Amino acid sequence: MKKLLSMLLTSALAISMLAGCGSDANTDTDNTDAAEGEAKVYNVCNLVNGTLGDKSFFDSAEAGLAKLKEDGRIEYTTIQMGGETEDQAKWQSYLEEVSASGEYDLIICGTYQMPDYLKNVAEQYPDQKYLIYDDTTHEIPNVANLSYAQNDLGYLVGVYAGAMTTETSIEGINEDAIVGFVGGMDGPVINDFLYGFILGAQSSNPDIKIDTRYVNSYVDPARAKELAESMINDKNCDIIWGVAGNAGNGAAEAALETGKAYFIGVDSDQELTFNPETAAITLTSGLKNIGNSLVWFFDEWDKGVEHFGEHTLLGMKDGGIGIVTDKNYDSKTPEAVKEKVNAAIEGISSGEIVVPTAIGNESGDLEKLRESVKP
Repeated sequence: MKKLLSMLLTSALAISMLAGCGSDANTDTDNTDAAEGEAKVYNVCNLVNGTLGDKSFFDSAEAGLAKLKEDGRIEYTTIQMGGETEDQAKWQSYLEEVSASGEYDLIICGTYQMPDYLKNVAEQYPDQKYLIYDDTTHEIPNVANLSYAQNDLGYLVGVYAGAMTTETSIEGINEDAIVGFVGGMDGPVINDFLYGFILGAQSSNPDIKIDTRYVNSYVDPARAKELAESMINDKNCDIIWGVAGNAGNGAAEAALETGKAYFIGVDSDQELTFNPETAAITLTSGLKNIGNSLVWFFDEWDKGVEHFGEHTLLGMKDGGIGIVTDKNYDSKTPEAVKEKVNAAIEGISSGEIVVPTAIGNESGDLEKLRESVKP
C-alpha cells in the first residue's frame, strides 16, 4: 500500500473526469515554487473517498480546485481512494501517507464518512493543516470544518415547492396543495433541511400540507421509492424533495413511473445525473456549492484569515448554497414563482429572513411543526 501511494505521489498525471475511472488513485499536480515576491502558491492534496464523475460533492470540489490552479493560486494532487466497502479500509492509510510526506500545505477531504478517519490522523500530525467539507463533528486545532446552511437551503426549496404545487395550469400539478419530503435519517442534519422546507413552503402557502417520511438509509433507493409511491398515490403529493443521498433517487423513480409527480434534487444539479426521462421531471435542485466554498477558503487564507480549529457555516451570501435556476426551472417555472424565489434569496442573503435550525435545537418545535402539516 505505502509503496503504491509513494509512487502515485511522485507522479504528475492528468485527472480524467470520467465516472467510470474506478477506485485507482490518480493525481493532478505540477509542483512549482512561487517566485520571490509573488503571492504564495499552496500545494494541496485532495482525497476523494469515492471517484470523480459523481456530478456532486467530489466533482464540485474538483472544479473549485481546478479554478484555483487555473488562477495560479495552488498546485494540487487529487487521489481517488474509491468508495466501495472494500475501499474504506484504505482511507486512513492514504491520510497517514500524505500527512507523513510533509509535502502539502493543505489536505482536503469531505462528506459524512470521513470525520473519524481525519480525527485519528490530524491528531498524529498537529503541524499539518487539513480541511474537511460538509462536517461539523470535530473541532481540532489544525482542521478547518466547512458546513453549509441547509436550513436556509431548505427554506428556499420550500418556497419554490409551496408555490409550484398551486400552479395547476402546469401538467402534472393537481388541485391539492400537498408536497413531500423524503429524508435519509430522522436526525439533526436532515431535519435542518426539513425545518427550512416546511417554513418556506408555508411562506408561499400557509395552508400547505407536507408529507414527511424517512428512509433510515442513504443507500436504499428501493425503500425511498416505496415511500414516495405511497406519498403520491395515497396522499396526492405532486412534488417531492429527496434529501437522502443515493436513496433519494428512488423517489425520483417513483415520480417518473407514476406519472403524477415531480422531483427536486439535493446537493448537486441532479438533472445532470439522471437519464433523460427522469431529468425531465426534476424541476430543480438545492445546491451545496463545495467548489465555491474552497475558493472562499483560499480567499480568506490569502487575506491572513485562518479558519483552522473552527467550524465555519457558509450560507447564501457566501456562495455556499443555492438553487438550480436554468434548464427545467427556467422553462417550467411561472414568473410569479420565480419572483417568490428571488425574494427569498434576497431576504436570506440580507438577513431579513432568519430560518431556525434543527442543529442543537431540542425545543421540540420542529416535531410539532412537522405534525401540524401532515396531510
